[in-house]
Amino acid sequence: ASQTSFDCSNVGPNSVTLSVTDNNGNVSTCTTTVTVQDNIAPTAICQPVTAYLDASGNTSIVAADIDGGSTDNCGIDSITASVTSFDCSNVGPNSVTLTVTDNNGNVSTCSTTVTVVDTIAPVVICHNITVALDSSGQAAFTAIQVDNGSTDNCNNGPLTYSVDTAVYFHVGSYPVTLTVTDANGNSSDCQSTVTVID
Repeated sequence: ASQTSFDCSNVGPNSVTLSVTDNNGNVSTCTTTVTVQDNIAPTAICQPVTAYLDASGNTSIVAADIDGGSTDNCGIDSITASVTSFDCSNVGPNSVTLTVTDNNGNVSTCSTTVTVVDTIAPVVICHNITVALDSSGQAAFTAIQVDNGSTDNCNNGPLTYSVDTAVYFHVGSYPVTLTVTDANGNSSDCQSTVTVID
């Protein structure tokens, strides 16, 4: 035969000529088609990844981020991920499927975890306030009164507000630290002045 061994480069129809020679040197030939098939699916290998939210509360991955070294006997044509974009609603573990397609259309999948993390603290904005002593001789206020429109990259939960001191008993101006914490445990603080009047 004109060809007796085949590899991935021969996938598909191959024309092969068979030559037969008898004991007296007479030769006869015929041509046939040998169709080479690749029926072996790729080996899909996943790896977990951590994705960090940006200041807009978004993050993304590409399929290569979760590919842990997938292989195929005849080469990989494409690797895709079932989910590539994440936002604040995805904080925590997310199941993502990796699909590996080889050069001959065979497909394999694996699943992994993309852990979305919010590490961006709120943007804290303070303003000064004035409070009056009441009839019992104390001036009380809430932390939210010192806040002047603090924001966070994630709106997937409420911001919590706290101050180091919220009650005063004497007229004067006092420095106050406002701490704002987001739903994912990130916090920032700013300084304000509380003026107590009688």
